[in-house]
Amino acid sequence: MARHNELGKEGEDAAAAYLEKRGYLIRHRNWRRGHLELDIVAVHEGELVVVEVKTRTNTDFGNPEEAVTPMKIRRTVRAADTYIKFFDIALPVRFDIVTVVGSAAPFTIEHIPDAFLPPMF
Repeated sequence: MARHNELGKEGEDAAAAYLEKRGYLIRHRNWRRGHLELDIVAVHEGELVVVEVKTRTNTDFGNPEEAVTPMKIRRTVRAADTYIKFFDIALPVRFDIVTVVGSAAPFTIEHIPDAFLPPMF
């Protein structure tokens, strides 16, 4: 596996552990349906929380959350809609971003709740 792929997996592991320590129940990690993917899907305080994880070795080229583009948001919302229908979930939904920065653990982690809203199509 290429180093950037390994770092991405380590970042997602760190993000999931971070969320679990804060009381989030992880339902799925790297959930896929066709070409759609969700990094982390969790439940916290009666909400379904869809988490986009962005891992970077440093912030030399900008903050990790800046990589969550309008196109990425549309794809994430579409994937979340598919997930909700597939599992017949009747909870309010929130979209968060967790950023993970560093080349190895311990990482610097930032959790951005309600990072974006679903766009109007």
